Amino acid sequence: MKKLIAAALALLLVAPATAQTPTFDTPAPIAFMKDLSSGAVLFARDPDRRIPPASMAKMMTVYVAFDLIKRGELSLDTEFQVRPETWRRWHGPQAGSTMFLETGERVSVRELLYGIVTLSGNDACVVLAEGIAGTEESFTNLMNQQAQKLNLANSHFGNSNGWPDEGRTYVSARDLATLAAATIQNYPDLYNTFYSRHDYTRTLSNGQEITQQNRDPLLGRVEGADGLKTGHTEEAGYGFTGSAEQNGRRLVMVLAGLDSYRGRAEESVRFMDWGFRAWNAKKIVAKGRHVSEAEVQGGSAGSVGLVAPRDLSVTIPAGTGADIQARVVYQGPVKAPFAAGDHIADLVITTPGMEPQTLPLVAESDVGEAGFFRRAWLGLLSLVGMA
Repeated sequence: MKKLIAAALALLLVAPATAQTPTFDTPAPIAFMKDLSSGAVLFARDPDRRIPPASMAKMMTVYVAFDLIKRGELSLDTEFQVRPETWRRWHGPQAGSTMFLETGERVSVRELLYGIVTLSGNDACVVLAEGIAGTEESFTNLMNQQAQKLNLANSHFGNSNGWPDEGRTYVSARDLATLAAATIQNYPDLYNTFYSRHDYTRTLSNGQEITQQNRDPLLGRVEGADGLKTGHTEEAGYGFTGSAEQNGRRLVMVLAGLDSYRGRAEESVRFMDWGFRAWNAKKIVAKGRHVSEAEVQGGSAGSVGLVAPRDLSVTIPAGTGADIQARVVYQGPVKAPFAAGDHIADLVITTPGMEPQTLPLVAESDVGEAGFFRRAWLGLLSLVGMA
């Protein structure tokens, strides 16, 4: 039977002073920030409360499309036709944000994604959903399947655009940050293509050009900002899920429940600035460094080295050291076979006043299954209580 194995690890990181966790004051009732470079949670206010996402739900619609594109099941050049009933429901003042799709028009997946990400088009979401899955309801099944894969424990999607639906659609700030991180990390090329445009122009059938601005409050105001999505309804208030990268550090932030457009813009900039200014990244393990050993079950070797797959960093308050403790954790013994580079353990970093930071460790070498004689020998040792 596998068991959780944890071993303390001495890291060469001696702190000159105990750090005080930075604080951030905000009127937002819900706020969350995570440093993706280290996995550190820098701020969490009611992060697991279920809330209406408004247009931030569109991040999952885009995520589903990105996944299909990456797997070759959907092309950016594929065109979907705007159904008359969809146009009737999602045009005019009662439809919220739109990209001004026209009935019967054929629109490419590429245009629809720009319409969703840059313009927050409710119409674009439904046309994309119907084109991919036949009905919006069927598409929400795909959304919820992805939510389950990402372990979004406090999220459920009842429609493709976040329109109020009597509570069937809900998310949490932590889940939104997880979804944002997965979008950035799993589909970097698509993310860079679609999420950082400041505006988008489309030409209607009568020749009229309509240019609309991206409402992202960080674009052009915070260095390295490149996404993701705003949201607003009367029920949800004003919210934003955003990301920026500076000097190799990428932060993801979520604010929700603010009471004004201006308040959302100001708080988003302040929050992201605080994340970069009040915290620093500290490299603790270089890429390829041997960190520890893991026991192996049924393998050609009895143990395997654990190494860092990349430079591993922790996030600590700026201007100070921090009391850092580290331990290697894995479900073990690790069952063979496995290959060099497989993720088989974690380095868990504990810093006072912060949630633990979990960093991956991988196998240093291939370990095959044990041969007949080694299996027999291990079996004998097990019988006599020596293995």
